[in-house]
Parts: sequence; C-alpha cells; structure tokens
Amino acid sequence: MSGVVDLAAVKAAQEAKTKAEQARAEAARHGGAGAVSPADLVIDVDEAGFERDVLQRSAEVPVVIDFWAEWCQPCKQLSPVLERLAVEYDGRFLLAKIDVDANQMLMQQFGVQGIPAVFAVVAGQALPLFQGAAGEAQIRETLDQLVQVAEQRFGLTGLVVDPDADPGAQPEPALPEGPHDALLEAAVVALDAGDFAGAVQAYRNVLSDDPANSEAKLGLAQAELLQRVQGMDPQAVRKDAAEKPADAEAQIAAADLDLVGGHVEDAFGRLIETVQRTAGDDRDAVRRRLLELFEVVGTDDPRVVGARRALARALF
Repeated sequence: MSGVVDLAAVKAAQEAKTKAEQARAEAARHGGAGAVSPADLVIDVDEAGFERDVLQRSAEVPVVIDFWAEWCQPCKQLSPVLERLAVEYDGRFLLAKIDVDANQMLMQQFGVQGIPAVFAVVAGQALPLFQGAAGEAQIRETLDQLVQVAEQRFGLTGLVVDPDADPGAQPEPALPEGPHDALLEAAVVALDAGDFAGAVQAYRNVLSDDPANSEAKLGLAQAELLQRVQGMDPQAVRKDAAEKPADAEAQIAAADLDLVGGHVEDAFGRLIETVQRTAGDDRDAVRRRLLELFEVVGTDDPRVVGARRALARALF
C-alpha cells in the first residue's frame, strides 16, 4: 500500500478524473450500464478478498474500512451510520466491513489498537480516519474531506449507482479502449515491476505517435524521476546537498529524493531556494528540473500552484 502506487495515482489525477466523469455520463446515457446496485456499496471483506475488494477497487473509488466485531457495542452504533451514509453518498465511496475476530492479520496490518476503527484506502494508499465513537456530524465532515481529496488529487469520482441494477452484478466498462491503452498499460506494469527504463520507453513510444498525449507526458516524467533515483545512496546525496547549498546538481538530486519520499513541499522549496542562489546554466537546470517535478505531482495540485508563484518571484 505504498511506494510507486502513490506517485502513479498522483501523476494521472486529471486524466483519471476526466475518464471517470465520462464513464458516469456514459452509464447514465445507457440506462445504468456499468452501474452498481445500492446494495453493492456495502461489502464484507476478508483476508482472501482484500486485494481484490479493497486495493483494486480503491483505484476507482475511495474504500472506507469499518473494523468491527460482534461483541463491540460501539461498533453496533457506528456501523449502521456508515452503511446509511454509503448509500446516501451515492457511490462516492465504498464501505468495506472487516470482522477483526475473523481477520486478525488485516487488523495487525493496519495497526488497529481498538475498535471501532475506520480507515480509508485511496489509490492503494491507506490512511486512518477515526477510532472509537464519533458523531454523525464528525463522520460527515471526514467523509466530505475524503471524497474531495480522492477527486482532486487522484481523479476518483466514484461509482455509478443505479437503483434498478442487479445486486452483485459486475459492471461493464463504459468506455472503449483508446489507441494507446495497451502501451500505457505496459508502462504501468513496467513501473510496478521496477523496470523504469521499460516504462520510459513505453511512454516515449506513445508520445512518438501522439505528442500531445497528456497521460504519457506525465507518466514519462514520473518514470524518469524513478529511474534517476534508482541506485542513489540517499545518505550520500543528502550529505552532499547539506554541504553544498549552492551546488545545482547536489540540490537537484536531493530534490528528486524528496519527491519520491513524498516530501513534495521540501522538494519544491529546495529547488526554489537553489534558483535564488545560482545563475546562468546552473539556474536554468534547476528551473527545468522544478518544472519536471511539477508535471509529476500534477499541475492542478495546490502545492504546484503555490510553488509556481514562488518560482516566478525568485526568477523576476
């Protein structure tokens, strides 16, 4: 639930959001084709089906996990509220119920210390929401934030719900495959396997035929970033950067590590400060790398918007 998946989700956020919105519109035009029943918004999950029912589904909809047990009285108060809200939110999230007595491994994996405990998985990433009793107002506020983050950062607009759909039916894909889907899928597979050179080549193959393909552009920026940091000695890179604050190459390498480690603001701030300290070709190299990192995170991300303003101030 960590590693390459979070960068992969971020870099394709806008494209995923667009595709999801198109899928919802297409399903509506076809009378609910590709839709799920309201009954399918609440599912029971065990260890055997966790990858399929939670991790894989989290690529299309935020999955809220309710850890509960039959003997837990607060769980019996919380669970019906979550189930009702899952239907009310109309496919904006999927509720997965996990019985801790029957699924001790999952309980340990998430670090659950007591129940009820509620987590979410978004694009393969797990995050805690709240533990113990919670009022409905607090639950709604938390769910609203989850749905907003899932849509803005990962492009997840949720499932299409049709009251007339058959419960348990598998929705059919609403959109046909595009001409480059096979190459893009090959690039993602290569990323997941750690074959960054292969991913770079696959994205370049798409761009050679379709130079304006935004998903390939963003994917290439991500793959090149991961390829650059592969084999780096993090301690040596950070030591070099600390000792040479005005050295463009040292700061660029450290910024790459910052971003891969999830420290987005640190990466941006480091390069903006380096722009202020350098001049000529060094300054231009730092500026170009910063723009590449903007592409990795996503140009609509608020952190990118703020960093662009800071870069403009540093340059002019």
